[in-house]
Amino acid sequence: MIEIIDYAIEDEKDAEDLRDWLDRKSKERVAEEHQRKILKEKQVKEENTPLSPTIRGCPECGSSRLMKDYESAEIVCMGCGYVVAAKLADQGPEWRAFDAEQHAKRARAGAPATFTIHDKGLSTTIDWHDRDVFGKRLPQGQKAQIYRLRKWQRRIRVSDATERNLAVALSEISKMANNLNLPKNILETASVIYRKAVKEHLIRGRSIQGITAATIYVACRQCGVTRTLEDISQASPVSKKEVGRSYRFLVKQLDYFIKPVKPSQYVTKFCNQLTMQGKVEEIAHKILFAAKELKLTSGRGPTGIAAAASYIAAILTGERKTQTEIAEIAQVTEVTIRNRYKELVEHLQFITYL
Repeated sequence: MIEIIDYAIEDEKDAEDLRDWLDRKSKERVAEEHQRKILKEKQVKEENTPLSPTIRGCPECGSSRLMKDYESAEIVCMGCGYVVAAKLADQGPEWRAFDAEQHAKRARAGAPATFTIHDKGLSTTIDWHDRDVFGKRLPQGQKAQIYRLRKWQRRIRVSDATERNLAVALSEISKMANNLNLPKNILETASVIYRKAVKEHLIRGRSIQGITAATIYVACRQCGVTRTLEDISQASPVSKKEVGRSYRFLVKQLDYFIKPVKPSQYVTKFCNQLTMQGKVEEIAHKILFAAKELKLTSGRGPTGIAAAASYIAAILTGERKTQTEIAEIAQVTEVTIRNRYKELVEHLQFITYL
């Protein structure tokens, strides 16, 4: 092409200028193509690379005050305005719901995995409606086939002795947790503890009811929920002695460290069960704090000390609860309350001026 132009142009200088211009344009075109290719590869890499969930601060100013902008799908630093991450993917559903009923109708996913079910809730269940995906009734021949599939599906869910043991024990834990009105985290923790005991082969030769009751008590102690051995034994078919024996066995074999129960944890429980006003609970906490400073709680049962502090606080506020009422709630004897009451009043002389 250059040769044709050279023949057409008589002036040699014009031909040289045109040749330089063509070379320059060709180089610019190659550079643009290379730059476009680099930008495209970078864009594809950013789209395919997931956002790191461990973004802790701004790489520019080091500030940890980050804001997620949902409209532009960006994470922006509130200190300097630097865009830390862009093109965030929405992890939620593509639909919206404005109440629980609408959410239940539009949800297509199953329940989350949980340790309270022996298969963690990940197995398939064939229902009893005998209908296809369009809601139509199945023919008579297919009903017998679905019945056999349902029967074998139910059998293979519990495949061996360990699965059967877990199924029975976890259902027992759920029943006791419901009887004791325990939160969901206690149920999950107790299920994990029982699974560890099964894994360590600690269940053989021991009653399932005793071990399950002990796992609930361990979970309550670990999570700071105030439940006594008497409460656990009343909700289970085993005695307090059996629950205590199984509890000590699990703590020793699984190498757990359980902190001692503080008397202040029982004060709130006693005041709620006795329907006393908040001032009583506040004064009882002050009494226990002063008793702890004077080492009066050492070597004493936490329920007895808490019951005596609640009794003194009730007298000072005019609630006038009897020792019998408090003893029934605290599950201690009246003699214990009187002994702890005398000790507290004798050493805490200032208490009469509260």
